[in-house]
Amino acid sequence: MNRRHAASLLLASAIALATQSGCDSGAPAAAAQELRRGNGSEPDSLDPQLARMESALTILRDAYEGLVALAPDGSAAPGAAASWSVSEDGRRYTFRLRPGARWSNGEPVVAQDFVFAWRRLVDPATASQYALMLEPVVNAVAIVNGRERPEALGVTAPDDATLIVELDRPAAYFPALLSHPSSFPVHRPTLAARPQDFSRPGVAVTNGAFVPAEWQIGSHIIARRNPHYRDAAQVALAAVRYVHVADPVAELTRFRAGELDVTSSTPPGELARLQQEWPGQLQVTPQLGVHYYGLALDQPPFAESVALRRALALAVDRERLVAQVLRDGEQPAYGWVPPGVAHYAPQAFDWADWPRERQLAEARRLYAEAGYSAGSPLLLELRYGRNPVQERVALAVTAMWRDVLGVHTELRAEDFRVLRQAIDAREVPLFRGSWLGDYNDAYSFLQVLQGGFGINLPRYASAVYDAALAAANAAPAEQRPELLAAAERQLLDDVPLIPLYFVTAKHLVAPRVQGWYGNVMNVTYSRDLKLR
Repeated sequence: MNRRHAASLLLASAIALATQSGCDSGAPAAAAQELRRGNGSEPDSLDPQLARMESALTILRDAYEGLVALAPDGSAAPGAAASWSVSEDGRRYTFRLRPGARWSNGEPVVAQDFVFAWRRLVDPATASQYALMLEPVVNAVAIVNGRERPEALGVTAPDDATLIVELDRPAAYFPALLSHPSSFPVHRPTLAARPQDFSRPGVAVTNGAFVPAEWQIGSHIIARRNPHYRDAAQVALAAVRYVHVADPVAELTRFRAGELDVTSSTPPGELARLQQEWPGQLQVTPQLGVHYYGLALDQPPFAESVALRRALALAVDRERLVAQVLRDGEQPAYGWVPPGVAHYAPQAFDWADWPRERQLAEARRLYAEAGYSAGSPLLLELRYGRNPVQERVALAVTAMWRDVLGVHTELRAEDFRVLRQAIDAREVPLFRGSWLGDYNDAYSFLQVLQGGFGINLPRYASAVYDAALAAANAAPAEQRPELLAAAERQLLDDVPLIPLYFVTAKHLVAPRVQGWYGNVMNVTYSRDLKLR
């Protein structure tokens, strides 16, 4: 069995397990329907257009509803929009809002609420990290760059129930993109009256299943069921308590003590022990995320030599990395796009299924071809975020490079912000990075490495790659996957980065929680859960 087929089977098995574990047993619901949900670090903001941290996005997905939501399997599904249609040329989307939708104060949700929120997202004055999420929309990039006014954004509301979006090119992934919280609506009167704290619990007016009501800094946020939510009769929980516990070990301790119903994660490297201790409560689900080492293609030594880049990629023993170093259920990454992406078959290095001995021989041949030897070894500095897991991975991978090729590597751990500033300043040839898909489509990963894209950290530039992406965006749905695959194959041939492993989401879910499903987006809406 080759690695790619094995990964597909693992994905299918994990999703089946997670789905079965969340089935409704028919048991009576608990009297006190308050879910105690571990939520990691304190959120940075509850403003849909400004929030960045995963802990904030989790709350926003419960408190607001965008045009598009996620189905239990992670695919796009109707949210605030009951339906949508697309023009024949793929450049115009028409969304029809659900009739009778209301904000938590009883006022109607109208299409203009989305127009306002989207203009706010791309407005440079907002300074949203996610401003370019709407990049396919007409004039979005020009507005973000200050060349057009927000009112020029290609979105209009001809009536209260209809939103029309004009794109500057076909983008088949556009509906999936709208499941991201940055595109959620905001209540205009509240923002106008209280611009500094309109999104704070106790002030916020939301259109989702829950309304943030209380924030105790350093402890928790409580959100209560929204009686005006479109599907309020089907929401079992009366409230959700999002508990802030940044340390996974401390979070596990609180779960063990019965103080949490769900954890946001598990302690790294503890998977085997947790499987023994909590066999029916540990949920492990492949997630759309990848960890990698980036190679700056505008700096030596990587700018000059694809042979060197390939040699370093070949020398990494990913099977040993995930089994002996990480020990946390991750999958070895032989490509860039993770398994589980909707309507796509991920690609892999052409040597991914070679015997290990052949991989090592090819790595040494390419290393010599690049001009390095035992007498003249490659000298590198690897910079990575200060984190115990990243430290272990760095030590393991650089030891592989040393043992296989003779590479000498100096390790440098630092604060993530400092590292990112240095990367942006073009001071870092070799760095650790990661990417989590913002939406369930291969383009969420492939666009990151498009020439000139703002978060293309390796500064990869390939006319062939960019042309394949452009062709995929313009192609009929049945042709799009192969064009995206052609782009990924080109990327892997050029090796602007070294994929290491794909991410898994791990949660402990108490037996009294019913309805937990998990998916590749690592999103389970609290509105779908109940307590017994």
